[in-house]
Amino acid sequence: MVEQSPPLRLGTRGSPLALVQANMVANALCAAHGWPSEAIKIVTVKTSGDRIQDRALADIGGKALWTKELDRALIDRDIDFAVHSMKDVETVRPSEIMIAAMLPRADVRDRLIGAESLADLRQGAVLGTSSPRRSAQVRRLRPDITTTLFRGNVATRLAKVTAGEVDATLLAAAGLDRLGQQDIGHAIALDVMMPAPAQGAVGIETLADNARMQGYLAAISDADTYDCVMAERALLLALGGNCHSPIGALARIEGDGILLIAEILTGDGSEHVSDSALFLRDDPAAASALGQALLRKASPAIRALFDGATDLPQEASA
Repeated sequence: MVEQSPPLRLGTRGSPLALVQANMVANALCAAHGWPSEAIKIVTVKTSGDRIQDRALADIGGKALWTKELDRALIDRDIDFAVHSMKDVETVRPSEIMIAAMLPRADVRDRLIGAESLADLRQGAVLGTSSPRRSAQVRRLRPDITTTLFRGNVATRLAKVTAGEVDATLLAAAGLDRLGQQDIGHAIALDVMMPAPAQGAVGIETLADNARMQGYLAAISDADTYDCVMAERALLLALGGNCHSPIGALARIEGDGILLIAEILTGDGSEHVSDSALFLRDDPAAASALGQALLRKASPAIRALFDGATDLPQEASA
């Protein structure tokens, strides 16, 4: 048993899914170190993303809306560590903060709510989503489908579909599973819709100078998840993607290395470029190189959506 006192303060958003994930982290730490449940205190922090629900994230500050208040609480030492859905964490983090651990990754797929498959949706159907990736991927497959802004927690989005506000929506399978809603929706195959970078992963951050907390968290970090997600984040950084940029990416362990597959699209899905790379673990340069290769192959219409394309020679896609 590793003793610690007083209780460690775990910061989290207050949504039902965020609280489930915070309890997953707390339970894992207590189990790993033999602590009683009182050893960790969960501290809920209201984020801008939770407060503002009527506009797209890209229009009001991007992913920082999910993290900046938790970052401030960490830096001010009001909390000892923070839990995040990794796909909501910006690629460039404050220098004072480090990603210290990740729990084992869950199902990375999206689930369609409202129909058994995209093919089953009526002609001209309306699909609710706030994700440029999902919108682009759906419209690539079904150009007749209209997408409309859809914000709110899982329960809110499900209620909107039930009320008929839209024909369908897409939600992360991992979030539904963690909320005990494994039977809701129909999983979309990965060769049909690639997930967002880091989808399905829960990450834990602490201060870069907090060696004690880093030591505690090392005991619960899943190395395969950590290496794969960090490769996806390195790709994202190289692309210069933001909340307007449709990006799908998935890394998986292949032998002693990582296979990273990625695609970038135009907003309407009419154009896309995909590629893959196999490289040694803990090699962010190789993941970055894949991002640069995608941009070199992409058309001007795609490249315009990615800041990482600004220093590349202007080549049309093959």
